[in-house]
Amino acid sequence: MNMNISKPNLPAILSLTVLATLLLWTGAVSGPAVEDAPPAQLSADQVFTGFVDRYLDGLFHFAPARATEAGLHAYDAELPAYSRREVAAEIARAKRALAELAGIPKESLAHENRLDALLLENSIRAHLLDLENIRMWERDPDFYNGVISRALFLLVQRDFAPLDERLRSLIARERRVPEIFRSARANLANPPAIYTKIATLQVASEIRFLRDDLPRAITGARDAALKAEFAQVNQRAIEEYGKFLEYLKTDLASRSKGSFALGAENYRKKLLYEEMVDLPLDRLLEIGEKALRQTQDCFKATAALIDSEKPPAAVIAQLSQDHPDAERLLAETQAGLEDLRNFVTSHRIVTIPSAENPRVVETPAFMRALTFASMDSPGAFEETSTEAFYNVTLPERDWSDTQKEQHLRAFGRNGIRVTSIHEVFPGHYTQFLWVKRAPTKVRKLLGADTNAEGWAHYAEQMMLEEGYGEGDPKLLLSQLHEALLRLCRYIVGLRMHTRGMTLEEGIAFFEREGWQERANAEREAMRGTSDPTYLVYTLGKLQLLKLREDYQKKVGDRFNLREFHDRFLSFGYPPIKLIREEMLGDDSPTL
Repeated sequence: MNMNISKPNLPAILSLTVLATLLLWTGAVSGPAVEDAPPAQLSADQVFTGFVDRYLDGLFHFAPARATEAGLHAYDAELPAYSRREVAAEIARAKRALAELAGIPKESLAHENRLDALLLENSIRAHLLDLENIRMWERDPDFYNGVISRALFLLVQRDFAPLDERLRSLIARERRVPEIFRSARANLANPPAIYTKIATLQVASEIRFLRDDLPRAITGARDAALKAEFAQVNQRAIEEYGKFLEYLKTDLASRSKGSFALGAENYRKKLLYEEMVDLPLDRLLEIGEKALRQTQDCFKATAALIDSEKPPAAVIAQLSQDHPDAERLLAETQAGLEDLRNFVTSHRIVTIPSAENPRVVETPAFMRALTFASMDSPGAFEETSTEAFYNVTLPERDWSDTQKEQHLRAFGRNGIRVTSIHEVFPGHYTQFLWVKRAPTKVRKLLGADTNAEGWAHYAEQMMLEEGYGEGDPKLLLSQLHEALLRLCRYIVGLRMHTRGMTLEEGIAFFEREGWQERANAEREAMRGTSDPTYLVYTLGKLQLLKLREDYQKKVGDRFNLREFHDRFLSFGYPPIKLIREEMLGDDSPTL
């Protein structure tokens, strides 16, 4: 799932003397009771509530697409240029926020707010790590394309307001394209060659989106003047995109000699702040390598049940040839969702808080280079347009027949069923229906990928353990193939960013250890260069399996699988460490 969500580490507790400064913070959006009351009369919970509103308001001014995605539409016309000055101002704002949060006495907060304070502190630390240390705004040219493309797409994806109103916001955001690309040229300094290569692919796709898809999306607007204004602004954006693509190819590519590796310290901090995982990297690698060997053994044994005369790679390759053609892929994927829903319901797996199924659609252009499938659920605060979209990446029209066939093999009919478990029932779609019910604003907006991706990956294995597929070894082999893919991500991400593994070595690892075809291995290893902690799938699944085992030991005969799943999902999606403490009442190890 594509989810760019900030996350958490344990906050320091300082004196109450900092509280008064909270009320003076620029950009306050707290409610009247907090604004009007003298500082001495405010409880710690009131101060914290005001802090949350102010911090998130500042964050959404810096990243307004996140607000649009969440269903908070006061920021829909905004889009910063991400100049060095703007980035420096955001760093300063986040540091002030961190100091102010530390001044709120955690022991005086209500229980829910104490959990939220932990989430917020780590989220701010992760935000600062990204801006100050990892610096993708300086290292990755696709940072700028990604900012633009998401901000524009979100305004036409959902009918959350009349089209003319959304078109005004679209025009306002699209006017910023020239300035954003000026920032890119000024900011980018010796990016890795692979980043520039990926950006070149993504920018070319976005040009097609601006030229073909966006004009179609606004045809229903009624205001002729607005439509004429859009035509001018959109044409200017297309021209600026063309210039930027040329800049990538003829200028930046020759100067792209940097390293994509985060380094061990940045990697460690990223896991700590975003996932509350503090295990040494060597130990994490040991865990992943052990799980890889165990899963490979299961994969071989299952392949032998299907055809003992062929090597495992040949067995999974043969299964992958049974796939829908490109014209039928979306429809067949859609048709399979009701069967999954019925199984989850009849087997009391988890409560599904909606009777609606998501709609299967083609992956947006700007996301196609690095993803096969993803879930795009409405934001937790979206009240009007609540439809969810299950994105599936179709072959590009200008690919050769061989390229198209290689791509479609990722959608073998058994593989589609496993992917739909992950993305929909009971995976991402189901979880984010629960997120809308999360008890606080913070936990509706902030979370951990080990939770979100861990839950979805856990669901693949759990569903088959509960009887889905009736023991069909072909379905099991597809599930194990997905598990191997995630284990390869786990190990390749760690090794490429902390152990010197090269991109080519990463590609070979996916092919050799995960029995992935070359085209998929290339895509996966490329993704790992800019998504270093995509070990979250397996890491989260392992934490969740251990939590289930320990919870079952605690409650004994009273254990009920649906009750466990419902309770787990009721917390939102914070780091599993926090949920573990809530459900078990202790701070025992997550792995």
